[in-house]
Amino acid sequence: MTVQQFDYRDGDTLLQAGIAFPAGEEKAPAVLIVHQWAGRGEGEHKTAERLAELGYVGIAIDMFGKDVKGDPSGDNSHLIGPFLSDRAALLQRVRAAVTFAATLDRVDATRIAAIGYCFGGLCVLDLARGGADGVRGVVSLHGMLDGHGLEQDGAIAAKVLVEHGWRDPMAAPDKVLAFAEEMGARDADWQLHAHGRAMHAFTNPHAAAPEKGMAYDADADRRSWESVTAFLAELL
Repeated sequence: MTVQQFDYRDGDTLLQAGIAFPAGEEKAPAVLIVHQWAGRGEGEHKTAERLAELGYVGIAIDMFGKDVKGDPSGDNSHLIGPFLSDRAALLQRVRAAVTFAATLDRVDATRIAAIGYCFGGLCVLDLARGGADGVRGVVSLHGMLDGHGLEQDGAIAAKVLVEHGWRDPMAAPDKVLAFAEEMGARDADWQLHAHGRAMHAFTNPHAAAPEKGMAYDADADRRSWESVTAFLAELL
């Protein structure tokens, strides 16, 4: 496995991806990893490496801009706020990463998927909602589920997997139901796995604020990863 940093762009914005390549020289399917609200960091890079060990090109993408990082233990609303208020810009930023991934020599551009954590979960779901050009499927892990309101209809082509903590205050049961209705209305091939005791950020070992609805859950973390890898194996 080799790990490298690559610059790419969304219009005038310079971005940077951390990429883990599997052993060998042949083309391989790629999985984009979209970060949580603090920006691309150690967790996303470790996920890229885990994916490379499974034979995928793991690409930890960048939503905020090269060298723009938030506070992992603080409030990063100022970083995600502009994207939550302009979902078209959010979709464009994620699509720029897909376009970039398809240009890489080691990537089989016909086999690309995207997974996202927290804010990143919302990003990959919007990618599916927006037509998912170039992406076969997406996975949201403890992501926000709110629709984007971009007046898009028709069937969702990308397959969708959601790994959800049932006690997540950012995706309460009414939002889960609304999401299910949205997916059904657009004839998506979708799955939602609810982890009954899990809260928001259940895959993050540093999450320890149950009073705010955020806590690591080792069982949900393990089970969700098994689900993700099975989904990717079927998809790619």
